[in-house]
Amino acid sequence: MTQQQPATEPLSKEMQDCIQACMACHGVCEEAMSACLQRGGEAQTRIMRALLDCSEMTRVCADMMMRRSVLHNEMCMMCAQACDLCAEACMTMPEDELMTRCAESCRRCSEMCRAMAGAPM
Repeated sequence: MTQQQPATEPLSKEMQDCIQACMACHGVCEEAMSACLQRGGEAQTRIMRALLDCSEMTRVCADMMMRRSVLHNEMCMMCAQACDLCAEACMTMPEDELMTRCAESCRRCSEMCRAMAGAPM
């Protein structure tokens, strides 16, 4: 684990960018969940689970980075995994523009979270 950064120190640019990527991903996952709910159908169940996991993980991950949690590295790694699974699930519907956008946002967030998982606060 890393040492906790004093609350008076500004967050690094990398951490700010990662927080923004998490929040952007959270937003598009929420949007995609709403669209899936409107469509219905059993085929959506796997996608909905992935979207829900990713949405929650990205929000919690951003929160933990903002409050400088000593657990942010571990959370970033878990968030990256949730994003990877969500991107994979979304790409089962490549003809859907929203799902493609969601997969792209998930991939971007995953990359940033993986980098952040290995970075000091």
